[in-house]
Amino acid sequence: MVAQPGPLRAFYRRLRARRGSQVAIVAVARKLARLFWCLLTREEDYAYAQPSLTRKKLRRLELRAGAPKGKLERGIWSTNAAMRRAERELARQGEAAYERTVADWKAQQRKRRAPARHRGAHLVGRQAAKQRGKSKPLGLLFSSSSGPAPNANSPKLEVMRLDRT
Repeated sequence: MVAQPGPLRAFYRRLRARRGSQVAIVAVARKLARLFWCLLTREEDYAYAQPSLTRKKLRRLELRAGAPKGKLERGIWSTNAAMRRAERELARQGEAAYERTVADWKAQQRKRRAPARHRGAHLVGRQAAKQRGKSKPLGLLFSSSSGPAPNANSPKLEVMRLDRT
């Protein structure tokens, strides 16, 4: 499956570059099994199938099952070269579409991981809480021994300055 052009080959190549060929082969086999299951349960055809190859494989299965040998439709065993080229081009287009999708996805991931411009944005949990605590501006504490909230004319006003420690 990875020898023929198509999205699965593009997936295999991308994964092989990162993880190695053995891991990539297993991943493609798993993806293929999931694809088969989806196609069977939805009763759909594979979008990147090559019809001439499909007809040839189906006829071969019919013969093995005991179908009578006789005059066949024209083009089952020998396909028109132009048709075969068109089918391969369709598969190449699918491969290119997959590669563009992955490239776009990677660009979005890079954009999301761009460093934030405000202080402490990269911190999480306790670190963020500590950072938020430090970023508060220092203020003045007013203390009054009695009475309502202090004002600027209050004689019993004590001003205390907080020091950073």
